[in-house]
Amino acid sequence: MSMAEELQRGIAELGITLDADAQRKLLDYLALLHKWNKIYNLTAIRGPQQMVSHHLLDSLAVMPHLWAGRWLDVGCGAGLPGLVLAVAQPDWQFTLLDSNSKKTGFVQQAIIELGLHNVSVYCARVEEWQPEGRFDGIISRAFSELGEFLRSTRHLMASQGRWVAMKGVPQQELADMPDGCRAERVIPLQVPGLHAARSLVIATCG
Repeated sequence: MSMAEELQRGIAELGITLDADAQRKLLDYLALLHKWNKIYNLTAIRGPQQMVSHHLLDSLAVMPHLWAGRWLDVGCGAGLPGLVLAVAQPDWQFTLLDSNSKKTGFVQQAIIELGLHNVSVYCARVEEWQPEGRFDGIISRAFSELGEFLRSTRHLMASQGRWVAMKGVPQQELADMPDGCRAERVIPLQVPGLHAARSLVIATCG
């Protein structure tokens, strides 16, 4: 099965809709990631075919549970999930943040080459970062444990905003949430082609 076919089948299994242009951009992103990965070691996943399930579909699996607004992807690495979500949701605004300049350099190049107008990237430590506006949603795929994720980003969240943490099995982390914070929902995810536990924690802090 080709990468394009695997992506198309995975999107159908997830029950989401992506037009042909968005799917092409996602495959172009993977080609760029594979090229840069040879030099900069951006991801441990080496094979482009494996990247479809482990990166694209893993990121897209959260989409049905998100909401429109201004999003921050903390510890975005090579742009996951924020860049993938920005392709899938062109009407939403995404800001990607990472302290690794090689990774944010790659993300900036990907934004340019893919022609994305709804995403920006910053290289900074999240605890010290002070943007002009706050965010309706803050998402993380591999930034830190849940408690630390909430503590280090509270100053960035809008009053009615919520956090989204992409996790494997999060039960132990749920016991270490900051005071005033709670898990609103824990959603099991099935990612096509990925044989590992995946779940989504949606959290609020009063």
